[in-house]
Amino acid sequence: MGGHERHSRGHLAKRIARLLGCEHAGDYDPDFRYGERVYFVPSHTLVGLSAARALGIRSEADLFGGVVPFAFVATKTITHPLVDAVAFVPTGWAHAFPARVRDVVLVGLSAFAHDDALRAGERMLQRGEVRVKPGTGIGGRNQAVVTTLRELERAVAAIAPGELARCGVVLEENLRDVATFSVGRIQIGELLACYVGTQRMTRDNRGNDVYGGSDLLVARGDFDALLALDLEPAARLAVTQACTYDAAARELFPGLLASRSNYDIARGTAPDNRVTSGVLEQSWRLGGASSAEIGALEAFAADPELSVVHAYCVECFGTGREPPPGAVVHFAGDDERVGPLLKYAVVEGPRDNAR
Repeated sequence: MGGHERHSRGHLAKRIARLLGCEHAGDYDPDFRYGERVYFVPSHTLVGLSAARALGIRSEADLFGGVVPFAFVATKTITHPLVDAVAFVPTGWAHAFPARVRDVVLVGLSAFAHDDALRAGERMLQRGEVRVKPGTGIGGRNQAVVTTLRELERAVAAIAPGELARCGVVLEENLRDVATFSVGRIQIGELLACYVGTQRMTRDNRGNDVYGGSDLLVARGDFDALLALDLEPAARLAVTQACTYDAAARELFPGLLASRSNYDIARGTAPDNRVTSGVLEQSWRLGGASSAEIGALEAFAADPELSVVHAYCVECFGTGREPPPGAVVHFAGDDERVGPLLKYAVVEGPRDNAR
């Protein structure tokens, strides 16, 4: 984890501790004897139910993030079915999950072996451009769009065999003119909220397109509270698709814990010129939008009558950047890996949605 990521996680952990009325104890030390209860804010989804229990994590009330029974469950590969009945099946694979979410995701296939990935990609290429997505990729990194078998072979060969067997690869229809929605559910103590919003991209200090923040409409309560708002049609569809995906995961992967759930939903034009929308992947861990999420929960904690807020977070690169009035800054400095960076979040009262 980079310097700015580590600093941001520490900053957010302190804010979570205040919401819970707990003391922030810093990084976890397995040799230290803590008090009666320890609440965790891990940087990644925890793998292994027994390992989580050994830490004292037995329910969603014990962490901000998630626990999965197998590593691949935390990746985007659960979204799609395998290419055929003879494809390699990782331990714990749930054939019922991709079948359950088929109508709320894009067209695609998953694979956990080199030959299976080539067969899946060859089938997908018959439909048009294919996006090759390693299961462990974050924010579009290490993905490739392929149009030929040779390009497909190169993209699959770039994935280490061990990583491929453990977390797999997705072969998915490539969309044009894409808008990406974020839908999430977060709970800290008694505070529960759900949101829908959009992501924005920015240029980093090397000129690469990277995540630049999220704009969220946050409702106090569960998904039904969010759906009760006057959402525009594309956002409403994104929420209903995320709800189906979330419910299926909780039902079909026994032991899954997720106090922080985030789902990316893409809307765009498919290779056959269909306008389509579907869940791309899930995030059951601290994420890029978490500073806005926690800011919204802080606003709800401060005002029990408040039911809706707008929250946004920004990541901007370069020097001479200043946060707006009222922003909560969680990193400002020269990161050792990415250079000058400013990260902040702002929470505003409801605009079109009344309390």
